[in-house]
Amino acid sequence: MESREKKIYRTTLAGSVINFLLLVLKFVAGILANSAAMLADAVHSLSDFVTDIIVVVFVHISSKPQDEDHSYGHGKYETLATAIIGALLMVVGAGIFYNGACDVWKVINGGTLSQPGYLALAAALISIVLKELLYRYTRKVGRTVQSSALEANAWHHRSDALSSIGTALGIGGAIFLGGSWRILDPIAAIVVSIFIIRVAYKLLTPCIDELLERSLPPETEKHILDIILATNEVTAPHHLCTRRIGNQIAIEVHVRMDGNTTLFHAHEVASGIERRLRNEFGPNTHVGIHMEPVK
Repeated sequence: MESREKKIYRTTLAGSVINFLLLVLKFVAGILANSAAMLADAVHSLSDFVTDIIVVVFVHISSKPQDEDHSYGHGKYETLATAIIGALLMVVGAGIFYNGACDVWKVINGGTLSQPGYLALAAALISIVLKELLYRYTRKVGRTVQSSALEANAWHHRSDALSSIGTALGIGGAIFLGGSWRILDPIAAIVVSIFIIRVAYKLLTPCIDELLERSLPPETEKHILDIILATNEVTAPHHLCTRRIGNQIAIEVHVRMDGNTTLFHAHEVASGIERRLRNEFGPNTHVGIHMEPVK
């Protein structure tokens, strides 16, 4: 069976090849068809290509086992990759917003925008189709292997498709509706940039929470306590500490048992709880259980 790391590599490689071909097509179309919007879209595709490289590098690192310097493994390298992708999306979205606003202001003050050619429109339509297909494929694989970085990269593909939709609308309006409608290009770009920034925010928020050691959601912690209390011999679980480590989680908790229980039996009970937690949350879940006598 194909390993998790190989699936991520294969999916990311397919995306990087398509991104490279698209950014070349967009740069050529933007220059030959005299389209500033298409050149901006090409820069967006370039950011996709760069993030593909980031995913490959960081997922390789995050897949390494525990070592002397990383007792909890390397899972947060993948979280860092997701944060970088989110930050790049935020910068790209802000840049598109700024450029669109400048063009709108230019038209308001009596300026004119250049009319793009049909080649730019064709490039935008091709980009929409390919990037949407790539988004669906990458997100499906990302959910299958539970890779936050791969899902983040999928949303980057979707943001490029949305950007190309705005570009296509602007270019199409400028070509078919005449000079007075060329303002549609920057207006559409502003709308698309807001969606891009929103996606970036959704990606960055959980990454920041994890890097700042935020606990798992209350409903997840309640589920953990229910699993622990399913063992009749333990009571009063307390000092529960949880956090995410990449695509894994860490659980530390104190429980109470009869003080006359033998060390051997207490160890068996704790091991049973650990097995049930790992069956529920994954085999690489870090579990630490501290036993205390009933007060």
